[in-house]
Amino acid sequence: MEITIMDDDNDEHGIPGDGSCLFRAVVYGACLRRGKSAPSESRQKELADELRENVVNELIKRRKDTEWYLEDEFDRYVCQMRQSHVWGGEPELLMASHVLQMPITVYMPDKTSNKLKVITEYGHEYGTHNPILVRYDGCGHYDALKNKP
Repeated sequence: MEITIMDDDNDEHGIPGDGSCLFRAVVYGACLRRGKSAPSESRQKELADELRENVVNELIKRRKDTEWYLEDEFDRYVCQMRQSHVWGGEPELLMASHVLQMPITVYMPDKTSNKLKVITEYGHEYGTHNPILVRYDGCGHYDALKNKP
């Protein structure tokens, strides 16, 4: 399943809803941020799997700083997160900003205005200019944004 939403206010790139959508959206945005062309579907999957592995390793490296806010026991959480079909969320976005050393901005549709609004930003320590842009649908799915809304 691929979800693509396009409107006048932004350019979105639909990401498959395969459990790795967060990682796929982030690597897509990282490629664009670095001035590279968008990765092919197969390359996007490879990069997403690599990012997932590095994000989990970063979680382990930062265990003392991260385990308190995880919803599950740390070792079980890390073991589950290594599986390619398990959805990522806020902890993974934060760790992805550290792994890539890039800021990440997450947008979500505002139900009243139907426009996208910033819901959170990660990686300020890596600057605020030209962040990776992702769109969260509010129900567990992430898409890549090509441009700021």
